[in-house]
Amino acid sequence: MNANLTWDNNTCHPDVYGYRYFGAFLGIGVTVVGTVGNLMTLLAFATDSHLRTRFNLLILNLTVSDLIYCGFLQPVTVDTFLHFTWRQSRLMCQIFGLILFEANAVSIFNLVLIAATRYLLISDPQRFERLYTWRTVPWVLALPWALGLALFGPLWNIYVFLPVVCTCSFHRSRGRPYTTVLMFLMFGFGLSTIGIFYYLISRKVRSVAKALQQYRRDQGADVPAKKKKQQRVSGVPSSDSGLAPEPNPSQVTEDTSVGEQPLASVGGAEKARPSPATASQPNQSTKKEFSKVTRMCFAMFLVYVACYFPFCILHVADGKKRAPILLHMVAGNFTWLNSCLNPVLYAVMNRQFRTAYWGVLTRGVALLTRCFRSCRT
Repeated sequence: MNANLTWDNNTCHPDVYGYRYFGAFLGIGVTVVGTVGNLMTLLAFATDSHLRTRFNLLILNLTVSDLIYCGFLQPVTVDTFLHFTWRQSRLMCQIFGLILFEANAVSIFNLVLIAATRYLLISDPQRFERLYTWRTVPWVLALPWALGLALFGPLWNIYVFLPVVCTCSFHRSRGRPYTTVLMFLMFGFGLSTIGIFYYLISRKVRSVAKALQQYRRDQGADVPAKKKKQQRVSGVPSSDSGLAPEPNPSQVTEDTSVGEQPLASVGGAEKARPSPATASQPNQSTKKEFSKVTRMCFAMFLVYVACYFPFCILHVADGKKRAPILLHMVAGNFTWLNSCLNPVLYAVMNRQFRTAYWGVLTRGVALLTRCFRSCRT
């Protein structure tokens, strides 16, 4: 099909005419919630030094792509829904389509990096320290953007307005089979890779927990025998303080900021040999904090899957476009939610993000109060 003929049809499909106001209302909600939430996340990073860790920079990278989606792409989509036609130029449509899929690619590649980094932290913290340094961080952050541009840039000539979803995207038939393979690699292979990493993380967590439990049982069984032996040698009762301190069952890196705390691993004796009573408390705190951050990252992955799974399945399964037009529209609109839900997950599932958000709000209220008072005077 000729691209110019396709471009002449820049009006949304008649079958979704009655749906357009709901679509516009949903788009406005995503614009407001996503823009405010992602801006607050950026301000939280700027004002709270505790959040500025190497791992959290991956979250910051994801936040930038979500902000582009909610702050730029979504208002244009809302305008298209309200007027039921694409009112911009063809060049703008191509730019819109490229940025749309670039933002989606950055999101999924960042999720892959987040899952891989969590696994590296728990399985080999020393390798994490060697590979993921402040010198290599800029290259890691640039990688999702470069990959997205390399994969979706070649589709530049087939980004057109699609009446079925009332937005600009790549032409379904003219882009095949490249677009089908691309969708499989992006969503099938990409999401499967993320799932494998989190499965490996769960296995590692369970194995470490079992090892720690066995270690504590062994230590509990050894203490009475050591006491009896000491009593036989000295002839007097001994106290716990008289025993040589046991090895610390965890190895934790110096950087204890959020997101960069490796889970405790059982190993040999440490150079510093604190008593088990004092050593076990920071261990439990570290394990708990690491688990919370990992659960938050896994929740981000589940939200992405839930938002994009209907769209991907429909794109692959309905190659001949036999499904109802409204179903295509709803599946496409459901993907909007992903870019505005991540800040909600940060606030609900991470204490330091909640604290940082509250700090941003209080500073904002204080600034507005001062401005209001100065205007009155």
